[in-house]
Amino acid sequence: MPRSRIDLGKETGVPNYEEHILVVDDEPNIRKLLAGVLQDEGFEVSTAADTAAAQALLASRPVDLMLLDVQLPDQDGLSFLRKLQAGDTAPPVIMMSGHGTIANAVEATHLGALDFIEKPIQAGRLLVSVANGLNLKRLRSENADLRTALNLTGDLLGSSSAMAQLRDQIAQAAPTDARILITGENGTGKELVARALHKASLRSARPFIKVNCAAIPSELLESELFGHERGAFTGAVARRLGKFERAQGGSLLLDEIGDMNPTTQAKLLRVLEESELERVGGSSPIAIDVRVFASTNRDLDRLRADGGFREDLYHRLMVVPLRAPALRDHRTDVPELAAHFLHHFCAGSGRPSKTLTEEALALLQAYRWPGNVRELKNLMERIMIMVPATTVTDDDLRCLLTGFDSDTVSGDLTGDGQSLATLLAQEEKRLIEEAVDRADGNLAAAARELGLDRANLHRRLKRLNLKRGD
Repeated sequence: MPRSRIDLGKETGVPNYEEHILVVDDEPNIRKLLAGVLQDEGFEVSTAADTAAAQALLASRPVDLMLLDVQLPDQDGLSFLRKLQAGDTAPPVIMMSGHGTIANAVEATHLGALDFIEKPIQAGRLLVSVANGLNLKRLRSENADLRTALNLTGDLLGSSSAMAQLRDQIAQAAPTDARILITGENGTGKELVARALHKASLRSARPFIKVNCAAIPSELLESELFGHERGAFTGAVARRLGKFERAQGGSLLLDEIGDMNPTTQAKLLRVLEESELERVGGSSPIAIDVRVFASTNRDLDRLRADGGFREDLYHRLMVVPLRAPALRDHRTDVPELAAHFLHHFCAGSGRPSKTLTEEALALLQAYRWPGNVRELKNLMERIMIMVPATTVTDDDLRCLLTGFDSDTVSGDLTGDGQSLATLLAQEEKRLIEEAVDRADGNLAAAARELGLDRANLHRRLKRLNLKRGD
């Protein structure tokens, strides 16, 4: 087919995303020209001459978007689209046709195609459609990630005063555009706090992007955050958007900000001050509108004192400080969290539900949880796998929970030589006293908070030698 069938048009300004696009068309010239237009915009492109080749490629590697011709030699494109949509992992599809009809366009739309483009294809029309399709795919992926995160972590579950206070702080800070510094130990759910802030903000319909500053080599972090131009360094074969540009209009979480190198700290400060950036190898400033959250498990005050973290950047980030509490500071939430995780893992694996005995719950509440909520979640998954019975006892926990002696009931959890039995009794007494105190002596309300029935609470009061008047 002559080149004139594809109108390259003018520069469209459509962003480059470096995603993988599959072009399925039986005409070699069309495949070559479409691939050239898309590659010039920074996309990775594969081509296939028929549906069999397309199916083989889809099975071998992920595809972010497919351009699919209606007329193909082994089967028509609409039939292939119907088969794709019947699966669970079909990429977004844009249909193409040199003999397009309204009936074909309507059927393609009903089958799930994002768009229907007639030949000759104009580059501007093509790139806008491609950008829309990729944006939709990213939003679907982000929504799926968010649903997974919320389902797995319980959407900030917990009835304790510590969790209630955190939720109140999130509700106050979320509707603003203030930058927020989230601190807390590993496993306390700092990312979930950031997601809750984004979800309750005016930017909730826009992307939420996360970057782990500790997981990316320091020499690559700048490119990861701010993007790079083609040829900016060895291996930069195409323009790439950084996390800031991908989060445009939304929120960006800089996880483990305390591990960011000094050079990137300086460039981040400039971006926050000027609300614009330059890609690596670029010369033109790009305006950005992104709300920034930062999180760390490190002591930034000590890092500042030692010169490892910039004073000015610290104050730019910590407009509103939030702290995710350690699990040992809200142990009354352990039964609720444990039940949630255990139900989640049992239901997800198709296994019968399991329950924890009162002794097992007391043991969980006595534990200090150095790995916090993440450790509790992992333990519940381990129980789902390793405990065959539907009732989980304290003996089961001693076999599975690191930090408890599996052979005896003695375990020095606090370093002061107390036996596990003594520690459990002390902790149980403390938890009951606090619950009764919060309920102003109302045993029915205290029992509800503790997840017990009133008769059970009375038995525990008697066993612990606690009188109602106390």
